[in-house]
Amino acid sequence: MLGWFPGHMNKARRQIKDALPEIDVVIEVLDARLPYSSANPMLAELTRHKPVLKILSRADLADPERTAEWVAFFDAQEDTRALAITTTNVRELKKIPKLCHELAGAVRADRDVRVMVMGIPNVGKSTLINGLAGRKIAKTGNEPAVTKRQQKVRIDGRVALIDTPGVLWPKIEDQASAYRLAASGAIRDTAIEYTDVAIVTSAELAKRYPAELTARYKLKALPSYEAPITQEVDADGPQKPDFLAIAGFDGHAILKEIAGKRGGLRPGGEVDIHRGAEVLLHELRDGKLGRLTLETPDDIPPPPIQIDEDSHLPSDA
Repeated sequence: MLGWFPGHMNKARRQIKDALPEIDVVIEVLDARLPYSSANPMLAELTRHKPVLKILSRADLADPERTAEWVAFFDAQEDTRALAITTTNVRELKKIPKLCHELAGAVRADRDVRVMVMGIPNVGKSTLINGLAGRKIAKTGNEPAVTKRQQKVRIDGRVALIDTPGVLWPKIEDQASAYRLAASGAIRDTAIEYTDVAIVTSAELAKRYPAELTARYKLKALPSYEAPITQEVDADGPQKPDFLAIAGFDGHAILKEIAGKRGGLRPGGEVDIHRGAEVLLHELRDGKLGRLTLETPDDIPPPPIQIDEDSHLPSDA
């Protein structure tokens, strides 16, 4: 579904790698509604030897119970702390310099703690930088990949920040994560199958937040879904997971009903399902369905089994 790597993101990766030796702490900004899917595995590999502060941004849009689960999950990891915030809340931002010093450990008294801020596009990274600086330093916007180059800024609390461009990775292997990223707006709408994303998202919302979905769109019922007995297999690779079957709800039928209620009913009774997709995704991103989280730590897939090519057995066998 997704496989793209703009040139400026490739350049950003090189810049991050070159700058890391001088960095004390990494701040990784994640979307609190999808902390696993909004974490770039390429960045995790680059920064694996550095202490990391996970900032769960947009906490005001996320389910607070699920957010508490994610904070506990990250805090249990070595050299890692997590903080859920709203990036425009000044009181919450004031906790960040202290946490950076705690993670950095002993730093010479004559210099600041050097902190690199990174994350995928459109997770609130630039808003965080501006809030910490107390003035507009980084350009913000609703479109992903607004920041195009590294920026440096010194903030109160003896911390020097290096901002980096939002970086996606060449191919998102986990298709469930790809759909969640697309639903959140982290990927440009022009790069996704818009209606397809909304169909899968509506099924997921029916599974995780049925009350909120039915209340927002005044739905009479959430139709269940059963996978066809026979399914076609693509000739060029493995079959895409049936996410409607996994969720157990018919996202196409749900989206069609939303469209019919929100200006998508055309002459002759035809329903414009793309209209339903626009309504659902825009309102989800704006928080109009309530405080929702699209994944929990239990949704993290197990790591792939490494195969020993000589023995054709798992490497730990």
